[in-house]
Amino acid sequence: MRILASTLLLLGSSLIGMVHAHDYQAGDLRVQHPWSRPLPPVSPTGAAYMVIENHGQQPDALIGVSTPIAGHAELHEHVHQGDLMKMQQIERVEIAPGERVEFVPGGYHVMLFDLRQSLTADTAYALTLEFERAGELEVEVRVHEQPSPAADRAVHDHHGQGHHH
Repeated sequence: MRILASTLLLLGSSLIGMVHAHDYQAGDLRVQHPWSRPLPPVSPTGAAYMVIENHGQQPDALIGVSTPIAGHAELHEHVHQGDLMKMQQIERVEIAPGERVEFVPGGYHVMLFDLRQSLTADTAYALTLEFERAGELEVEVRVHEQPSPAADRAVHDHHGQGHHH
């Protein structure tokens, strides 16, 4: 019984570490659960999602993205134009002090063009985020069949902060 309890404690500690290992910090910014959807191997484009929180007293902005798995990456958002929903490139995403910005399907996202690597389930890739104040931060984007729990909550929170139409 003691061995089982020790094993469960060790396993639980490992899982907690894994959860926290998927959060990243750059200055006062915290990036949570970067993820992508798996795609067919022939897909030339993909997208990455995450949540960014600003725990500081100064505003910051995401001003660039890059990854070795794509020819280039861009910041994008979806906007409503009449009855149509249009995706467009943007130059920056502001993160106000004490606020969170959610990158979710149908909202802000990182577009990956000319993929050099397939987005296959249960794999990961590096993505470098460039912030105006906090500088560069490399995160690991995990490819999941389903969005992470944080992203899933964000999708269902249509009135959440940082979700712009």
